[in-house]
Amino acid sequence: MRWRSFVAVGDSFTEGMDDAYPDGSYRGWADLVATRLAVDAGPDFRYANLAIRGRLFPGVVAEQVPAALAMKPDLISFAAGGNDMLRRSFDPDALVTRFDDVVRKLRSGGADVILFRFADVMARLPGQRLVAPRAQLLNRAVGETAERHGATLVDLYADDTYLNPMLWSTDRLHLSEAGHRRVAAQVLNALGVGCDEEWLMVPEHPAPTPWLAARAADLHWAGRHLAPWIKRRLTGRSSGDTVTAKRPSLGPITD
Repeated sequence: MRWRSFVAVGDSFTEGMDDAYPDGSYRGWADLVATRLAVDAGPDFRYANLAIRGRLFPGVVAEQVPAALAMKPDLISFAAGGNDMLRRSFDPDALVTRFDDVVRKLRSGGADVILFRFADVMARLPGQRLVAPRAQLLNRAVGETAERHGATLVDLYADDTYLNPMLWSTDRLHLSEAGHRRVAAQVLNALGVGCDEEWLMVPEHPAPTPWLAARAADLHWAGRHLAPWIKRRLTGRSSGDTVTAKRPSLGPITD
């Protein structure tokens, strides 16, 4: 099938952090997928990316889903809930129910829908005992929802390659350039579309770090990334408060 339009919905994962263009803006897996789909669809292909870093599930649903539905695209990707799992107020039952409802609405408009099981990001982050069960619950619900509504499932959690730290950026939370390429390849494979095999190539694991150097790296990471994140939580702020969607309307991929 040749999709003529694609709308990406979500948070930093879909916005493309931390896969930067030369101008400092973010590319990410969704841009890569759109570029490849445009090859088959030709010059009439249109792409929008509504994702904004830091968005919680309710914000994605309230702000981005109606806009995506109004565009009436052939293909929609929906990935949200990761930020919610990191909050004390996380309500798994409520989120799972709303997730199913959102996917039902997206599918009822006639679009094909891409869903994701999240990769195991918590292997490198504190709070694993609290967040890992939440991630497993959400991933299970995503799979069930995809099957129930006929959505395309991209199962990143089942891919142990994401345990390689080279697929993640220095903040240990967002994908690196290599990580985004791999996600793009998996999305295209799930859609039955060929892609550059190099996107699936994975850098070698880094050499083991001596204990003292590893602890120093942990302290540096905590000061540069964890402390600002905690401060935003305490002050009720988000990394996306001043950010707008990078592609808010459907347009040619060459824009």
